[in-house]
Amino acid sequence: MSVGKTSQAKGRTAEFELSAILNRHGFDTRPGETMNFGGEPDIIGMPGVHVEVKRRENPDIPSALRQAAQDAEFFGDGLPAVFVRGNREAWRVVMTLKDWLRLYKLAGFAEREGTP
Repeated sequence: MSVGKTSQAKGRTAEFELSAILNRHGFDTRPGETMNFGGEPDIIGMPGVHVEVKRRENPDIPSALRQAAQDAEFFGDGLPAVFVRGNREAWRVVMTLKDWLRLYKLAGFAEREGTP
């Protein structure tokens, strides 16, 4: 198996892992189709959030956020968020401050509108 295929397999496994975790927390999610080549998001079923999955030790966060933003716009499925996990690490979620503030306000936690 080539490095590219190994990396793809690791990413696909991460999509299933993350989807299972989200499902245990009450979200009805599933990984996008494997052979769709960008035809579906990494994770389907998170209303309001576009999930970009990265399973790497040292992900390029700025690049991942750009990809998530482009894909969120393309799919029209919500605020871009990068879900990332390294080996023996917990899952983390990375968003721009602007998008995080929107999410926080949409959740009803902020009473005032402001410009970040």
